[in-house]
Amino acid sequence: MLIEIPRGSFLKRGSTGQVDFVSPLPCPFNYGSVPSHLGLEGDLLDAVVLGPRLAAGTRLRVAAWGAVTLTDRGMSDDKLICSAQPLRPAQRLAVLRFFRFYARCKGLLNLWRGRPGRNACDGWIDAAAALARARPRGGDWAGPPVEF
Repeated sequence: MLIEIPRGSFLKRGSTGQVDFVSPLPCPFNYGSVPSHLGLEGDLLDAVVLGPRLAAGTRLRVAAWGAVTLTDRGMSDDKLICSAQPLRPAQRLAVLRFFRFYARCKGLLNLWRGRPGRNACDGWIDAAAALARARPRGGDWAGPPVEF
């Protein structure tokens, strides 16, 4: 995967690299994407990595232990949850709490921006289910294969 937003960053960038919004709270995870797959909304498959801060642009192989499905303006999108070790129940709960809070905040931001649609965290699914819903990306992409 490719890290796009390091843990602790306040900036959320869109797929074009432009700043989407500035968060009042730092991101608690390293956030990025799997360059070899497209997610449900047609953009790169999202992934987060638990653990220490990783620099933007870092490419790594890491295990995915599950995924969270987030709906933003009515469009569902899976986010692989990755870490070097299997998640403890408390970590999984913390991830779900974060994405539930994030969905509420994104809903308020979308309301302010005049962008209608449902915003919610739709819960936890297996990593294999998220990968089955993703599409392999055609063409060449720079980066190592992702191990799951």
